[in-house]
Amino acid sequence: METARGWFGIGMEGVSKPGNAGALFRTAHAFGASFLFAVGDSPGIAATRATDTSDATRHVPFYRWPSVDAMALPRLCRLVGVELTEEAVPLPSFRHPPQAAYVLGPERGSLSAAMLARCDHVVRIPTRFAINLALAGALVMYDRWLAMGRFPPRPVASGGPGEAEPPPAHGRPRFRRGTPALLAGEDT
Repeated sequence: METARGWFGIGMEGVSKPGNAGALFRTAHAFGASFLFAVGDSPGIAATRATDTSDATRHVPFYRWPSVDAMALPRLCRLVGVELTEEAVPLPSFRHPPQAAYVLGPERGSLSAAMLARCDHVVRIPTRFAINLALAGALVMYDRWLAMGRFPPRPVASGGPGEAEPPPAHGRPRFRRGTPALLAGEDT
């Protein structure tokens, strides 16, 4: 699997169905999540094992926070809420932060006002009605993978693949205000 740029975590707030939590964890493990989390009431890890057949919580760090205030995200991490609100950015138009934590709300509910206030961004999946928590998480991770991965562009005609993108080439550094004295004497 091609390595995507940056890193991400994914979790949920107030989820009650262990099957949804387990499916989200398994999918996050498959997409290379750096960490998993739950905020507030959520099923226990043992209850998620029926659908988390990869046993993600034994391979990926898992954090459980009792409240939004207790959340301790890594430095530079941007919190992205996934919610059906008018103000939310449609997922296909969203530029994913290189370091992000995505949070999904409970079944038959929404992210809390405290969680929405804590989010740096809120996105929505442009569907006609709410979809399953695990499916919503999978779509967000897939969209991130497409946006942050290193894939060739899609071909114009049906089918694929297009030509592979060349690896990034790095030259000598360029400086706006001239070459620093420390590097001025180096061979070019």
